[in-house]
Amino acid sequence: MQGNLLENLQISSAFVPVDMQTAANTGDWANMAPFRKIVCVLFKSAGTAGDDPVITLEQATSNAGAGNKALNFTTIYSKVGTLTSVGQFTKITQAAANTYEDETSAESQAIIAIEIDESDLDTANGYTHIQMSVGDVGSNAQLG
Repeated sequence: MQGNLLENLQISSAFVPVDMQTAANTGDWANMAPFRKIVCVLFKSAGTAGDDPVITLEQATSNAGAGNKALNFTTIYSKVGTLTSVGQFTKITQAAANTYEDETSAESQAIIAIEIDESDLDTANGYTHIQMSVGDVGSNAQLG
């Protein structure tokens, strides 16, 4: 990669910070066609134990969500705790699934990241868009 980092990548929000207890938080569809990789990142504040966010990834053939279906992944990177004292990301491996839930993250601040490669999409059938969503976390406030 040559040049500045921001000349070689794009950053956009799936949804702006919200209280994740109010409703499911459905992200915008991102077109991956011009890119080889995308990183989906959830930044969240501390909440209440048991209100763990569930991240879901889907793929589609358009930015309107046409033909949407699961986008499975196996690797997650997370920082959970008081983020001023957490160092490097922890790598987590799960069985292939399109959802992830860290069952101890609700009560802590967290950064959770999932990297998707273009080869993870069903490009043979025209799937070029991805969406990250976070379901309603429960009955207690939690900014994400």
